[in-house]
Amino acid sequence: MNAKKVLSFAVGPVTTAALALISIPLLTWYFSAGDIGRLTMLNVSVTFSLLFFSLGMDQAYVREYHETTNKPELFKTAISPGLFLIFAALCTVTLSGWSISILLFDIESLLLDFFVIFAMFAKFFSRFFSLILRMQERGLTYSLCEVAAKIFFLVTILFFLLLGFQAKLESLIAVHVLSLMVAFAFFAYNTQRDWIAALASSVDRKKQKVMIRYAVPLIGSGISFWGLTTMDKVFLRSFSTYEELGIYSVSISFAGIALVFQAVFSTVWAPTVYKWAANGMELAKVKTVIDFVALVVTFVWASTGLLSWVLVYLLPPAYGSLPSILLAVIAYPLLYTLSEATGLGINIKRRTIYDLIAVISALILNAVGNWLLIPIFGASGAAVASAVAFLLYFFIRTEASSRIWMRFGTSKIYILVFSLAALSIYVNVSNTNNLIIKILYMALLISSILLFWKQVKIGIDALVAFLQR
Repeated sequence: MNAKKVLSFAVGPVTTAALALISIPLLTWYFSAGDIGRLTMLNVSVTFSLLFFSLGMDQAYVREYHETTNKPELFKTAISPGLFLIFAALCTVTLSGWSISILLFDIESLLLDFFVIFAMFAKFFSRFFSLILRMQERGLTYSLCEVAAKIFFLVTILFFLLLGFQAKLESLIAVHVLSLMVAFAFFAYNTQRDWIAALASSVDRKKQKVMIRYAVPLIGSGISFWGLTTMDKVFLRSFSTYEELGIYSVSISFAGIALVFQAVFSTVWAPTVYKWAANGMELAKVKTVIDFVALVVTFVWASTGLLSWVLVYLLPPAYGSLPSILLAVIAYPLLYTLSEATGLGINIKRRTIYDLIAVISALILNAVGNWLLIPIFGASGAAVASAVAFLLYFFIRTEASSRIWMRFGTSKIYILVFSLAALSIYVNVSNTNNLIIKILYMALLISSILLFWKQVKIGIDALVAFLQR
């Protein structure tokens, strides 16, 4: 994948992050922290439904794409098990009379029940349709589909704000679900030739069995990963209030901006390396990419430590502890991104059991950490538990990949990552961010540049060449 295609995939996440910098403060000033906490529970349930109903076949589709000639048949083979399961689940919920809204929001509302169901359907189909664009390397179209939904969300919130509509939970949930439907509509329109062709195709049962065998460990690891990334919210929901959950969720939203790089990298990295594996692995390139990702991750983490205090001036006074919480919360997107680079050998070798081991180990550690720390430190405790759990997740995936696939230098990566984690956990628990802390973050920032100077030089040379065109 050349630089132009990489940039086309980057348009979506970068624009989405820019829109988030506008929409997140607006939400905190317009809606209550409790309603934002309830919106978080919607996102938790939708994310779980996507992991559960996709059955890992979305990742199996990506893995088999370049080794299959009949792409429409492969798509139908991948999506059909999840479709059957999601319709069966919908019928069960409808017939049982179970109220989803009470479970998620502590409010009984048929309207909110329908919103949750629509959100789950939209997310499921958007996921599989987006894979078509990813694998066809249609980066700009992929990005525009994502951006359209975020623009719709921001414009609608601004519309509510300017016209003075009452800030109600139903309005917040409705806007969010409609934005998911907008994304679904854009993805469906731009992939219509492919999924229409898939409708006319048959299901390759033999291939489906191969894909299911590949995906089965991913089901457990996927659900466990969902637990790993949402357990902190569930514990806060149980041991604290929706207001506390809302404050924590806003910090996660800001940390999620770091997922810009993860989204671009994961979109490009996995298909590219699978293509390399099919055509003959280029080990030198893989090592260069891993070091480059490590540079970006450590640079972003250290820079966040230097600049997080700016958020105090963007948010209401109730969010005063957020800058400190952010430094630990950001461990999740950054360490997950880094593990996607260092741990890809697990998928190359089809040894996905190691992913399951990594995520279950981190899940157990996260559960214990949340149970012990939230009653004492509240949201800060949840952030610490999450950071430590993702350190373990990153370490296990990296070591497993290094042993079963290829050796790559990990010493300098470990030194920087564990130093940043330790400093961020201290700041989070002590709520201290004085001059000494800033000096330490600056020292780690400079260290990351020096240790990965080769990658810095490559990046500078690439930028100069691009500007001279």
